[in-house]
Amino acid sequence: MPDLAAPPTAPVQLSALLARRDLGLRQVAGPPAGEGGGAAVHWVHTSEMADPYPYLLGGELLLTAGVQLADDPDRYAARIVAAGGAALGFGLAPVYDTVPDALGAACDRHGLPLVEVPTRTPFTAVARAVWGLMAEARHHELRRVSQAQQGLAAAAARPDPVPAVLRQLATRLGGRAVLLAPDGTALQAAGREPEPGAREALAALARVVRPGAGAPGAGTPGAQPPPSPTPGAGPAGPRPAPTSATDTAGSAHLAAYAVAGGEGLVLGVATTSREPGDHTIAGVAVVLLSLLTAPRQGADEAARSSALVRLLLGAAPADVAPLLGEGPWTVVHAHGTGAPPALGSPLVDTSADTVRILLPADREVARHPGWTLGLSAPAALRDLPAADAQAGRALRHAKATRTPLSRHGTTGLAALLDPTEAAAHARTLLAPLGDPPPPALLETLRTWLALHGSWDRTAVALAIHRNTVRQRIGRCATLLGSDLDDMDVRTELWFALRQG
Repeated sequence: MPDLAAPPTAPVQLSALLARRDLGLRQVAGPPAGEGGGAAVHWVHTSEMADPYPYLLGGELLLTAGVQLADDPDRYAARIVAAGGAALGFGLAPVYDTVPDALGAACDRHGLPLVEVPTRTPFTAVARAVWGLMAEARHHELRRVSQAQQGLAAAAARPDPVPAVLRQLATRLGGRAVLLAPDGTALQAAGREPEPGAREALAALARVVRPGAGAPGAGTPGAQPPPSPTPGAGPAGPRPAPTSATDTAGSAHLAAYAVAGGEGLVLGVATTSREPGDHTIAGVAVVLLSLLTAPRQGADEAARSSALVRLLLGAAPADVAPLLGEGPWTVVHAHGTGAPPALGSPLVDTSADTVRILLPADREVARHPGWTLGLSAPAALRDLPAADAQAGRALRHAKATRTPLSRHGTTGLAALLDPTEAAAHARTLLAPLGDPPPPALLETLRTWLALHGSWDRTAVALAIHRNTVRQRIGRCATLLGSDLDDMDVRTELWFALRQG
């Protein structure tokens, strides 16, 4: 199986699902949940295939009634484990009255949790419970991140901002936060001391993200010299260092983040556990420390940094517009490896896999080696959320078409129409999809149309299975009562989606 990225939602521990009394689930084989909560379930999939391996992405709770279990349950369990399945749910009736002993023994051998699903519990109820638990976990994560962001921003406004930010970060993550100098010396630190050996491991991890670490042999004792370049392959240069890295030392979870503009400074974090949202919280701290430790700025950069801090403290966008500038602005989404393309702007968000950059609309954006870029249309300050969505769609289009840079288009016939009338027409045309239409259907339809009806490229762009694309497009065609193979229909729908 390819090493696909985990979905953005937090996984559900199997123990939490087993604790739902309304479902009546019971684990009958495989490793017990224990204190760690057991297997991490990322999604639910139902299949009666004799070999479900080709249809699994990893992390699934696979539900089956054993219609094609056949005579080789050992191979069946082994294939699920090979595909990365998290657990197997076996429904009683209509095929089996009890879970087959041979299947239980096979799951024990392969370390696959086997859960009995009683007759009274439909598979859809199990799936709905998983989605509900995921929503609860996501809500908890967002609330935790929001509270941590407010605490960190308030700490940045204190007279002693750097140690205050480190103390707040250590408190929020429940561990140790340290600001390391280029030579590895701890300049400031807060929180409890990590276990023996973790301090040295964190210092070594910091060398990985420090500028210049990507050069051959940098920071690595005894490193071998780089190989001779291949004739005709171009000059061989040092690889840029990553902006963050993680590791473990004993029971300690370590993370290191390069502080942009901090003259080689690195933020190190050591915790006893790693929870969803930790990376985002640390990313906020990195942004604040980058602002606090950067060399003296000019008037424009200082004003924009002040606007950023005030936004983090909860100020309304209209209140900081005079400092940030009304614009127009361009939002850039970038995905790649190595040093992020700042494009000459200090307004860079590197807290997620996709780097987001805000820069004046009159600034030219060129291709950046190793990175794929998506650009929004020029937007005023109040329209930046819409521009952010445009940049995200442009980036997904660039990935799917394998182009290094894609721009959100705003010209053409649509520019000749009254925006209010165009939006009303779009709402009427898309109304059969729902009020409001499900985001998954809209995004799938928009991407499918943008990629000229290609099932495979749409699946790649949305990171879903091609069969899921077919099901969603079929659902759209049924609800709209339209032939999506008709070019006139596609044109109308594309126009309507562009107004959203």
